[in-house]
Amino acid sequence: MKNEFNDGFIANIPIAISVFAYGSVLGMLCVQKDISVYELVLMNVFIFAGSAQFVMVDMWSSTLDIIGITLAALMINLRYFLIGASLNDLFMNSSKKEKFKFMHFVTDECWAITMNRLKHQELSPTFLFGGGICIFTFWFCGTILGFTLGEFISDPAKFGLDFAFIAIFTALTFGMYKGKENILPWIVTALVAVICEHYMGGKAYIVIAAIVGSLFAAFLYKEESSHVRV
Repeated sequence: MKNEFNDGFIANIPIAISVFAYGSVLGMLCVQKDISVYELVLMNVFIFAGSAQFVMVDMWSSTLDIIGITLAALMINLRYFLIGASLNDLFMNSSKKEKFKFMHFVTDECWAITMNRLKHQELSPTFLFGGGICIFTFWFCGTILGFTLGEFISDPAKFGLDFAFIAIFTALTFGMYKGKENILPWIVTALVAVICEHYMGGKAYIVIAAIVGSLFAAFLYKEESSHVRV
């Protein structure tokens, strides 16, 4: 079991380096938003979801929209329902306590590496857990380093850090592109976001666009499935 944990940790180090890099960007953004290091630490420990944390920091203000932030984070992390389902065979002989403990540290990165390794050898959840701890360690250290550096940067825009949020999510978005079947849902989501942001203001457009885009994608998938059956 110990060896599998170590193997999982080591297997994730190459990709964890990039996680460290964009974690440092989050730390710098936290300084801009007047988020304390203690609040950042609590986010890392209890939420530990990079894309959701970026959205939360972007939506952070003196008057927190708790409901809006929660819904936005939930919509972004809905993919973990599918990720969890795909790991069902791996957790077949695990207790509920182990599942809760291990799943909290599951990320897109360690999940992808684990699923690829499963094609060639049998694994226990300990491998996945080792990978998750690796990603968490690099992410945590990256955010703290970024926060520390951010305190010494008086003008983030001078270094292009004001564009960091947009750049990170542009990269994440294109990384999730699976093919031409994504184009229409993406266009619909973008149009709804732009229209809602223009007429409604605030951050509700993020949640509304995510819901509409998801429902539209589900509708398209249902239509395609019905045509295939016919």
